[in-house]
Amino acid sequence: MKQRSVEIIGAGLAGLVAANRFAQLGWKTRIHERNAELRMFGAGIWIWESGLKTLETIGCFDQAMKSARVIKEWQIRDGRGRLLMTRPTAPDDRLLLPPRADLYQALIDGAIQKGVSIETSSLATMVAPDGSVTFENGAHLAADLVVVADGAYSRNREAILGTQWIDFGNEAGIRMLIDAMPEDNLDTLVEYWNGKWRMLYNPCTDGKNYIFLSAPVDDLRARRIPIDTELWIEKFPFAESLIRRFQVDSRWDRLVNVKCRTWREGHVAIVGDAAHAMPPNLGQAANTAFINVMALASMATEGADLPQTLERWERHQRPISDHVQWFSYWYGYVLGKWPSALELLRSDAVSALARTSWFEEALNRGARHVPMGFEGGRAPHLAPLSVAHQNPNHRQSGDSPWPTPPSNI
Repeated sequence: MKQRSVEIIGAGLAGLVAANRFAQLGWKTRIHERNAELRMFGAGIWIWESGLKTLETIGCFDQAMKSARVIKEWQIRDGRGRLLMTRPTAPDDRLLLPPRADLYQALIDGAIQKGVSIETSSLATMVAPDGSVTFENGAHLAADLVVVADGAYSRNREAILGTQWIDFGNEAGIRMLIDAMPEDNLDTLVEYWNGKWRMLYNPCTDGKNYIFLSAPVDDLRARRIPIDTELWIEKFPFAESLIRRFQVDSRWDRLVNVKCRTWREGHVAIVGDAAHAMPPNLGQAANTAFINVMALASMATEGADLPQTLERWERHQRPISDHVQWFSYWYGYVLGKWPSALELLRSDAVSALARTSWFEEALNRGARHVPMGFEGGRAPHLAPLSVAHQNPNHRQSGDSPWPTPPSNI
């Protein structure tokens, strides 16, 4: 049988996972990056069970997770320190938090090892349903399949009129790595809400921890670079030791939602943020992209008629992606739109809802999804991470990792 070919537009996380998986399944694979070099912005990243199974399948787990923290619990607390939600993990329901750079490099190295051709300074300006791609330099390529993975503001998505709507929301966010201190907890994500402002602490790796902040887009003081640490101390005074360590080499970004009219046309498939960008409220955007890419590669490899196969792929995958995106959108709405005068009512409502079985299943549906192509059972050497990344002093679920803030916060 003739070797089939795939051209992948965009060398972000979704594009690189696609490159690894298609090459692993025997496709002639080429990936195009518009920039002169491969680079990854950001700090840390949440990789849930679905994403970890993806990395195990494509052989990138060990390198990507070599320095990751094993997360035991995710907490959400209000401005008074009250626990609103706790989400524990388990050995078969994992959450690991590596630096984004580690994950990115592991995917690049994996792609090179699998024989993927990586083209930089390669800007695709037009894709067509027949599988052809036009580039800024005038070059034209044709493939059995074109995978569009060029991000939330994809120009190639619109080549097949794929966009339904883009919602820029009412929040802006920023990510950063800060220096770790001996007193920092090593295994609990702590997310604080104070009105429409949010601070998320993430244990990440030896020597560094990951902070995510979000604020209303019309709060000019919150959006300052360098960060206005006094503002954030006003909002979260019990976390002053963290806030004094803020280090920013990034920018504030809008938290955007993208909904597609279609994910495919002919021999073209749209994946990742180009297909379903969502705010990072659940930490599941990349994981959702991974499971969609895994299904795309498996189904395309088995399907003789690619246009029909892509139609089945979208029908199969969209329900889980739509659910995760909707839940993330709802989460941001509750955070950003709730009236300030009713903040205590919000705490009561979220606390009560978080204890229901419906909430537990809905929150975790994407995180626990088994990606297509995963054959079960981790190899023995992948089971535990080194003891250096465990915390023997882990608190009981629900205990605060910080001193209890005063009641007048």
